[in-house]
Amino acid sequence: MRSVLTFVVLLLAGTGGDIAVAHAMKRLGEVTSFAPMAILRFLGRAFREGWMWIGIAQLTLAFGALLALLSWEAVSLVVPAMALSYVTGALGGKYFLGEQITPRRWLGIGLVSVGVALVALG
Repeated sequence: MRSVLTFVVLLLAGTGGDIAVAHAMKRLGEVTSFAPMAILRFLGRAFREGWMWIGIAQLTLAFGALLALLSWEAVSLVVPAMALSYVTGALGGKYFLGEQITPRRWLGIGLVSVGVALVALG
């Protein structure tokens, strides 16, 4: 039971962190220059963005859950099961970020989900 709960934390915190960071990056705008000073200025702006810190906190929680899971379960189960983040990521992108998900992308996500189910069963 602890593995299932920890996996849910990994999945939701990881996806939540990705969505929060994506939201922050959309607010910050496109990176247009990779000159060292431009990168430093962009990072300075990024670290003043609240959504960035929310994302970092959630991703840190997800990493801790991943470490715990890897100490309890086989990597051959944990890593493929993490592919379910494609489902939660697509749902989060659609409902929180307003992204359009094409039918072809949904089909791909469905195929990944079937693969995860096969790994979990056997």
